[in-house]
Amino acid sequence: MDDLLELTGRAEATHFWFRGFRKFVAPVIADVAKGRAGLRLVDCGCGTGHNLQLLRPHGAAVGFDLSAAGLVRARGSGAEVVRGDVTRIPLASGAFDVATSFDVLQCVEGDVAAVREMARIVRPGGVVVITLAALEALRGDHSEVWQEVRRYTPASARRLVEAAGLTPVRVSFMFASLFPLMMSVRIVQRLTKRLGRTVRAHTHIAVPIPPLNLFLTALVSAEAALVRRVPMPIGSSLLVVARKS
Repeated sequence: MDDLLELTGRAEATHFWFRGFRKFVAPVIADVAKGRAGLRLVDCGCGTGHNLQLLRPHGAAVGFDLSAAGLVRARGSGAEVVRGDVTRIPLASGAFDVATSFDVLQCVEGDVAAVREMARIVRPGGVVVITLAALEALRGDHSEVWQEVRRYTPASARRLVEAAGLTPVRVSFMFASLFPLMMSVRIVQRLTKRLGRTVRAHTHIAVPIPPLNLFLTALVSAEAALVRRVPMPIGSSLLVVARKS
């Protein structure tokens, strides 16, 4: 896992998927903040700490992760991070206004326990923002490399946050524009895997050649702008916003 985070860290700034991800998520965090700049925010399972940049405009942002390599990289960029398990968060109850977790919970056996912990550390009225891998049909090499336990539907994502005592405010798909491409790739992966092909982690994180990377960045950025007005019927990821009573 440490090696995967190292590869991720090299790609996060320029890879089309990460660029698109930030286009989807940044406006949602801004909506949650409602113009406030003095919030306390925490990223649960922060990995390399890169996504703390999405939280800092709205207040004091901290993160935690189990990966030693991820924490070293995060500290190297000046992020305030500690080591911790998302199912046993080493932070005080009611200490934060916003808790986030980006593409972590599909790899956690106890996902309900993790969201309950996120709910615990936000104050009453606080918000939890989560992104999740969507749809079992898209399970493929990437799922195997990252040791995914499950993928989610909108219904199962709602049940997840409700089981943790939170009220879902928004559950929406992301990356609908990439769905046909991803589905085609997954089908090819399944067919070729039967021939004994070995899964290589680096092939899933490498930045494409510049013209293709630029085109795909523009594609997902356009979708991220559109989805604020028109919800997508399908996608490869889910974005969940839930509130604590």
